[in-house]
Amino acid sequence: MTTPKTPVADTGTANPVTDSPAAGDLAAVDSATADFAAAYPVRPVPAQGPVDTAPIATTPAALHELDGLWQAVVHETRTRGNDIHLPISLAFAERLCRAYPEADAELVRVATLLHDTGWAHVDESRIISEGFAGDWRKAAIRYEHEKQGCDVARRVLPGLGYSMEFIERVCMIIDGHDTRPVAKSLEDALMRDADRLWRFDQAGIALASSWFNMDPATYTDRLAEEIVPELITQAAHDMASADLNRSIALLKTAVIR
Repeated sequence: MTTPKTPVADTGTANPVTDSPAAGDLAAVDSATADFAAAYPVRPVPAQGPVDTAPIATTPAALHELDGLWQAVVHETRTRGNDIHLPISLAFAERLCRAYPEADAELVRVATLLHDTGWAHVDESRIISEGFAGDWRKAAIRYEHEKQGCDVARRVLPGLGYSMEFIERVCMIIDGHDTRPVAKSLEDALMRDADRLWRFDQAGIALASSWFNMDPATYTDRLAEEIVPELITQAAHDMASADLNRSIALLKTAVIR
């Protein structure tokens, strides 16, 4: 799929909610958003490196230096299917970093690995009923899991040798990755795209369709109509298109609906 290139739309601002960032933090987010839009005025953002559209199982995340971080958050991978979601998302993040070599790959990888760990520290009984129903992007539990994910990052990363400056950059990406409507940097955009791309893989469809109480045909329709337009980079568009076509053919969603 080759998506037409268009100038980036108005950046917008986040809606204030309970526990939303302070005014100074919102100003910093808006400034970063404007800077990102100015640096990458065409959307989807064209790739500068190779774009791999093969099934993601052919290139699992292979950076052994992250093994210590994985081991530090094993508890957080046991909630809401994170032990499936996070490794697949990280594999997509690594592909996206190769397509956008100008990005800080370490920042993208660590933020992707940690971005949903906060689900392990919210009321599990509310995750599906509130986090995947109605206007789910504005659900209070979405904001809660982002804040808790930042707490996880600040707890586990110092002991693994990461600097406080790096940790706060990780948290700036985690905080708002579901609820903030716009990206603040290329690294933020790549993490967001990786977080969405896993849904197009058959494992992602199998797991996430159940969260939304949808059959595979309805869910793949949703992917095409709602999720593809959210993707920020051209590489992500190409990967999503290839995966969606494979999944539709494999699951026979044109017939089984």
